[in-house]
Order: sequence, then structure tokens, then C-alpha cells
Amino acid sequence: MAKTIQCTVVTPERKALDQTVDFVVLPLYDGEIGIAPDHAPLIGRLGYGEMRLRRGAEVSRFYVDGGFVQVVGNHITVLTAQAVPADDIDREAAQQQLDAARGQPASTDEQRQIRDRTVAQARGRLRVARQAHP
Repeated sequence: MAKTIQCTVVTPERKALDQTVDFVVLPLYDGEIGIAPDHAPLIGRLGYGEMRLRRGAEVSRFYVDGGFVQVVGNHITVLTAQAVPADDIDREAAQQQLDAARGQPASTDEQRQIRDRTVAQARGRLRVARQAHP
């Protein structure tokens, strides 16, 4: 029998996902990581982008809004502000969010940081929407 990974995704509101998968791809803050069964223990900071879960030939896609990931044994725990199924993201609304984020004022360091974070979130959401609805 092939080894699997138990993947649990938790948001502030609820446990968004708890399923057995073959492979997971996550957007880390500084790149992307693929996690297979028997992966080395890991704690990582998540970026804004697409989480892919593969089970057999089926791939599920989600937008994750930053957070953290922990890998211990064959269990992955993802703590994130949001985990939105890719099919639930409106591509047009995501583009509007990106346009609005780019238009935010940035005359102080704090405003620039807020704008940059908002732009990164909107870009990640739009990328996931484009993958789901090419």
C-alpha cells in the first residue's frame, strides 16, 4: 500500500480541511515546496498563493492567505487566515481587488507595507483563480 499524508488545514473560524492525500504543494514565503510522504520535519512560513493537494489523479486547489505549516511524520498542519477552494474564487472580483490594492496610498512606510501586503494577497488570489478558470 502506498504511503499517504494526513493534511489538516485550520483557519481562525474552523477546521477547513482534514483529508488523506498523496502529495502537497504549498506557497512558502520565499518559494514553493512539495511535500511527499516521509518528508523531513519542517516548520515554514506560508506566503499568499495556491495550495495543491493530490490524491491519485485528482488535484484540489486552494488559495491560502499566509500563515504557517508544520510537517511531522506523515501529518501536515496548515494554519492560515483563509483557505478558499479555487473554484469559489471569482476571477473578475480578484482582478478588481488587485486593481484597488495597487491604487492604495503609499506615502509612509506603514502605508507602503500595507499596500505591498494587500497587493501580494490579491496577486496570489488572482493566480489561483486563473489556474482554476483558465
